[in-house]
Parts: sequence; structure tokens; C-alpha cells
Amino acid sequence: MYKQTLYLCLAMEQIKAIKADNQEIFSLVYEEYHRQIYGFIMQRTKSDYIAEEVTQLTFIKFWKQRDILSEQLTIAVQLFGMARQVMIDLLRKEATRFKYEGASAVTPFTDSLVDAIESKDLLRLMEQDIQNMPKMRRLVFELSRKQGLSHKEIANLFSISPKTVEQHIGKALLQLKQHLYSVML
Repeated sequence: MYKQTLYLCLAMEQIKAIKADNQEIFSLVYEEYHRQIYGFIMQRTKSDYIAEEVTQLTFIKFWKQRDILSEQLTIAVQLFGMARQVMIDLLRKEATRFKYEGASAVTPFTDSLVDAIESKDLLRLMEQDIQNMPKMRRLVFELSRKQGLSHKEIANLFSISPKTVEQHIGKALLQLKQHLYSVML
């Protein structure tokens, strides 16, 4: 009981300090709750992109609304409440955007907002994996898949055989496939 009372007093002092524009206390609160908010959102959305966005927007909202923070509620209660509301607002906004952009903006394999968000995360992971490939493999892969050049055209560009181009692309695809398979597990 004593610990709980002490914790509440400390939380109330932190809220008073934040309301008085104390950025140091705000930074401490950010450090203490950042991972927790991120995990809370990640657990519900399964999206790294949304978890990052919501976490940042939550702390921005918390700072902007510091004048109206309640001294009767803990920081955790207020932060998680804001995070939940920010998540709902962001999901609604994204749903509306997809609705008005139409099917052309959504890839064929996405049939819901969550699938679209997961696809964005997957594409970002793939792009990171492509950037981590050996230089020649990456160049050949990007010329083939992003620029649409034929194996023969790429071979002429680098003075290599079309078979070597084929091997680079095969290794690149295998690397992507293995990485994506490990991520999906």
C-alpha cells in the first residue's frame, strides 16, 4: 500500500512538472514508456510501421495536451489511453485514404487495411535486404527487376555473360526468399 501511494505521488509530481513545461521530466517519461507504448500497439496491429507512427504521435499529443493532463490519473493510464485513440484515428484515416484512392493504389494481394500495412512492412524489409546484397548482385537484380532490362542487355552493360547475369539474379532471389521465409516464421 505504501509503495502504491509513493508511486502515485511521484506520478502526480511528474504530471505537474510536465504541465509546467519541464522537458527533462517529459524526456524521462518518454524513455520509461516508449517501448511499452510501441509494444502495446505492435501487439494489436502486428505492424512495425503503425507501431512506430502511433508511438511518436502519442508522445507528440501528450506534450501538446500537457495543459489538460489529469493529476488524478497516472501517466501510464493517460499515455495508453492516448495511444489507443491515436491508433484508432490512424487506422480510420488509412482506411479512408484507401477507400478514396481505389484499388489502383493497393496491390492485388491486399484485400484489407491490415494486409496493405503488412505489405508495406514486407516491401520495406525486402528493400533493406536488397540494399545489403553484394554490390554486383544488387546492381544486376535492380536492373532486371526494377528497370526491366533483359539478361542480355545487363550482360552487355557489365561485359559479362548472360549466364552470369542469370546466376546473380538467382542468388538474389534465393537470398530474398530465405530472408522472407525466416521473417514469416
